[in-house]
Amino acid sequence: MKLSVPRWPKTLRWDRCALILCVAVLALSTAPGQRALQAAESMANATQDEIERFCANIADAARDRRYSLQRLELEKLRGEIDERIVALEEKRSEYEGWLARRDAFLAKAEGGVVSIYASMRPDAAAERLAEVRAELAAAILMKLEPRVAGVILNEMNSKSAAALTTIIASAARPEDPS
Repeated sequence: MKLSVPRWPKTLRWDRCALILCVAVLALSTAPGQRALQAAESMANATQDEIERFCANIADAARDRRYSLQRLELEKLRGEIDERIVALEEKRSEYEGWLARRDAFLAKAEGGVVSIYASMRPDAAAERLAEVRAELAAAILMKLEPRVAGVILNEMNSKSAAALTTIIASAARPEDPS
């Protein structure tokens, strides 16, 4: 059989209990009561000193715990920032790749090919541009003067002209394509 030790209520403090006990002893006897009162006062002072020492001792531990919690929070925030930096770097590399493809796209139409199509009749140029890859045709049209390119697009069938216009518009877009 296990014996349980009675516990004091949490609201009672040891120094108050000791003081109450001393007052009770004093009430029962007068001469020994003087000694009991002095003992109670010295116990109350000793208890107060113990309380102050206890608080002083745990202050460093509490400060250390608070610092460790703040450090953990900062490490968590650093991880989130690192993840965002990685995402931004991926976006930047994607944008640089898109820009490189756009530059390569425009370079396809360099030089003599553009001047050849500029000197052709619009109906013949439209017929020839309908036969080449759409990206190349759009690059050539972008290098032509707008008036000449407009006449050539006018001579093409509507589906081909719409596809080339879409490519030209997306290549001229200054924003990120994603």
